[in-house]
Amino acid sequence: MEQRRFSGKGHWYHETQSNHSQVDVLPLVPEAANVDDRFLLDLALPNEIVASCERWLTPARALCQLLFPPQVSVNRLHTLSAYDRLSTALTVAQACGVQRLCNHYAALLAPLPGPDSSRESNRRLAQITQYARQLASSPDVIDKKAQQQLDEVGLTTDDIVLINQIIGFIGFQARVVAVFQALLGYPVRWLPGHHIPPHALIGDTHRQLTSWESILPVVELRYASAQQLESLARWQNEPELQVLVPVLCHESRLLDLTGLILTGGIQPTEQGSVDHSALPGAINLLTCSPDRFSAAQFTPLTDDGLSPVQVINLLTWSAFCGWLDRLRVALGKGE
Repeated sequence: MEQRRFSGKGHWYHETQSNHSQVDVLPLVPEAANVDDRFLLDLALPNEIVASCERWLTPARALCQLLFPPQVSVNRLHTLSAYDRLSTALTVAQACGVQRLCNHYAALLAPLPGPDSSRESNRRLAQITQYARQLASSPDVIDKKAQQQLDEVGLTTDDIVLINQIIGFIGFQARVVAVFQALLGYPVRWLPGHHIPPHALIGDTHRQLTSWESILPVVELRYASAQQLESLARWQNEPELQVLVPVLCHESRLLDLTGLILTGGIQPTEQGSVDHSALPGAINLLTCSPDRFSAAQFTPLTDDGLSPVQVINLLTWSAFCGWLDRLRVALGKGE
């Protein structure tokens, strides 16, 4: 499989399969790179809504800065360049089909120099892109072979933790943006010539936390940095993160912000009763087809007695669970 991008950079369509035709390529939107809020992409939300969600929005915004800084230094243990990171983000955004997100990451990616044209570099980027698309939309196909292929193209343990955090986070961001667009009553935007198949649901095997184990080396206490030790102590007793902590701690700053989103008020235990008939359908559509989520799914929940903030937090929780589920699929195995 050969990686390529269509000639020129006046578009955002990013493809790895060389047998697709150039049909309805959307124009690049350069201004999409210039946003004050890199997580919500400058959606004009009511102040009271933003204030009510601030506890988890703040670490989510910080993750955007940490995952996609203006400059990235690569070394022997951290080989993912700024191009690698943003290319992966665009791949996941396209898999989710949320146009606002596609525009943003395409605009950030376009000015960056790509990798050299060697066969090795092409293979590496193609493998990363294929893996990102599969984990984002078809996580059930991620197996030991898919994980080994990342190692074969030179990704280190730290790289693999980082790339999986990017994939999980962008899927989370896409769904949150879709929820807020639905709150505002924005129409669903279909991407011309870009069919978005439904995302596969993740089975229960990887959710059995008592039987899950990492396939990557975990951080060893005797070699851990002070920051890693602090993160281990901080999150190892958090039920939703517990089994992931020893491996996510390779990138401890990412772990800390992930944990802060989790504890920022989105968990259902803080929402009261969630026994609402329309909720499962809304969650299912957001999980499988975030590009199709709209006010048609949001409004029945508020009509059913939930406040807009409760709806946002419940749907955000489902999106966050999808992020954690993908980390469990990518980084370990369950029996």
